[in-house]
Amino acid sequence: MRILDRTKRFLRRFGTDTEGSVALESVIVAPFLFWVFLASYVYFDAYRQTSVNIKANYTIGDLLSRETEAVNDSYIDSMQSLFTFLAKTNSSARIRISVAMWDEEDAAFKLDWSEARGGVVAMTDGDINAMASEMPTLIDNERIILVETWSHYKPLFEVGLNESDIYEKSVTSPRFAPQLVWDRYPI
Repeated sequence: MRILDRTKRFLRRFGTDTEGSVALESVIVAPFLFWVFLASYVYFDAYRQTSVNIKANYTIGDLLSRETEAVNDSYIDSMQSLFTFLAKTNSSARIRISVAMWDEEDAAFKLDWSEARGGVVAMTDGDINAMASEMPTLIDNERIILVETWSHYKPLFEVGLNESDIYEKSVTSPRFAPQLVWDRYPI
């Protein structure tokens, strides 16, 4: 009981005491404030990079949706270069572009073609049908352009955010042509 009374008196005196040293308080609080500042910067930078990747992905999808001519390997290579430039990524960017059609009779997507760069494999019918729940509702024989992008993000400081790949995907319908055609025999 006596210890409890002494503890209460000490805490009451400590709570009402207004004397102290600003230098001592600064030494106690400064490391915490510095860590909060670094953590805020790192988390903001991660959200910024994710936003940049989303915009770059949608830009590529929009470019492809406006294409009326057949695309080929060099076109896909330039899309990877464009993504690397727009995403301002220091690591090698990966990209996969796929064109698929919805078949109402089979209730499944049929892949027209898929091309990938940067170490990603091309998509298969099974891959795109595994993503069917994430795709928009389409009418019979409607085609879509699926753009998937990956870039590696490494935080500048260790504040609880791990290194990871930022994955984005966008689905676009062709605008000026019924489908985006792959040129299998470029000149």
